[in-house]
Formats: sequence, C-alpha cells, structure tokens
Amino acid sequence: MNKNTHKDIAIESRSLFSELVMLTKFRLSAFVVISSVLSYFIVAQGAINWVIVTLLALGGICITGAANVLNQILERDYDKHMQRTKDRPLAAERMKLSAAVLFAGLLLLSGSIFLALINPLTVMISMVSLILYAFVYTPLKRYSTLAVGVGAIPGALPVLIGTTAFSGSLTTLGLILFGIQFLWQFPHFWSIGYLAFDDYKKAGYKLLPTEENGSINKNLGYHSFIYAVVLLIVSAIPYAMGMMSIVPFILVMLIGVLYAAACLQFQFNSTRKTALTLMFSSFFYLPLVLSFFLI
Repeated sequence: MNKNTHKDIAIESRSLFSELVMLTKFRLSAFVVISSVLSYFIVAQGAINWVIVTLLALGGICITGAANVLNQILERDYDKHMQRTKDRPLAAERMKLSAAVLFAGLLLLSGSIFLALINPLTVMISMVSLILYAFVYTPLKRYSTLAVGVGAIPGALPVLIGTTAFSGSLTTLGLILFGIQFLWQFPHFWSIGYLAFDDYKKAGYKLLPTEENGSINKNLGYHSFIYAVVLLIVSAIPYAMGMMSIVPFILVMLIGVLYAAACLQFQFNSTRKTALTLMFSSFFYLPLVLSFFLI
C-alpha cells in the first residue's frame, strides 16, 4: 500500500468522523452533558462518585447524540431549505439514511446501558427526554409555536438527570434546577429564532409568535422579560429555603438581573444587535448560575 493510499484512507476516516460529529451536534450535546454533570456536583456537595460521573457523561453524550441524529433524520428534507442546516450530512445527501438510523440506534443502546448502570430513574428520564425532543417537539414545530414550550422540557431534563444520578429520586433542588433551565430557554431560543427567522420560515417552522401579517411579534422582548423575571424568582427559592449562602445568591440575582435587562433592551430596540446581545447573555447565564449554585 503506497503513501497516497494511506493518505486517502486517513482523509476518508477524518471525513466520516466529522460527519458523525455534525450529525450528533456535538457542541450542543457537550453543553447538555456539562449542565448535567454540574447538577450532579451541586447535589453531591463533595460526595462525588467518579464512576457515576463517568457513566453520566458517557450516557448523556450518547442519548443526546441519538436525539440529535433522530432530529436530523426526521428533518432532512426541511434542513435543505435553511442556510445553517443545508450542509448537514443527511440534508446534503452525503450519508445514507440507513447509516444514520443505525448510528442513532447504537448511540441510544449505548447511552441506555450507561445510564441504567446508575439507576432506573435516570435512564427513564433520559428516555422521556429523547422521545419528547425527537418525536414530539421535532414534528410539532412545523405546526405550532407551542413547540418551544414542549422543547423546553427535554431541554431542561439534563439537570434533573444529573441530580437523580446522585440521589436516585426526585429532589426539591433537582426540580428547582429543572425550573431554572426550563425558563432560561425561552429568551435564549427566541433570540436565536429572531436571528434565524427567515431561515425558519423557508423550512416552514412556526417557532416565533407572529403578527397577522406574518412578521415577528413586536412584544417578543417583553415575553422574554416575563420569563426572565420568573426565572429570578425561582432562582431565589434555594436561598429562601436555606440551601444557598448569601454570596452565591447575590451573584445569581445579579446575573439574572442582567439577563432580564438584555430582554428589555431587545424589547425597546428589536434589532439584530440586541438579539445577539440577548443570545450571548443566555450562553453565559446558565453555566454561570450553575457554577454559583455549586459554590
């Protein structure tokens, strides 16, 4: 075998790897796993079992990856119409559908085994999350804006999975963390939806509230602000219940106020710039808040 043949094989291997990474939306999956592991650390309070953490991370990346692969399988024909998704492996027809289905199945099986080794509740919640995301949220977003609320449930379940991985049961703190991640998603997603509105419209997705003429609802920032205010209230519950000390509580409130301010700015001046500000604020909000809870 000559050098050129070795080079061609390496290129093909790298190409297949990059396609699989794209198919699983790896960066998004990694973000989900990080929030789940951080939630485990929060409830563990130092009593960390690294075997459980490893199983949680591996299971999380596999289940989330499987959900994302199923999402792209179901949306492959619609992804072709969107600028940001038309280059995905299935949309661009660089990968066979049967290969993607097999890959999703392998990820689902592997992830289920990893999480089942932790406890039954953890794997059960992860299955609920996958079903809601792939088979309810994914088709619903072509028909109703209610898809955002439905999609926020599997979007928030990773933190609950992290807490049940430690406790084996639903806890008050776990439900509070779930509520925080659930509420956080509305301003986060609406800012992204605003920026990609034309793309979503081409694919027939109905993800943003609109006016009668089909334009984006003028009170989108105000709706985001309401969720941000409720988020502040929910974030204060752990301190009120004696679960959090004063310093991290102040930090959580501060970052929450800044998030709400970004929502108001978006309402008063709905432009691409203010939408980007809100979007980047949301990217920083969740990991910072989870880190403050960890303190």
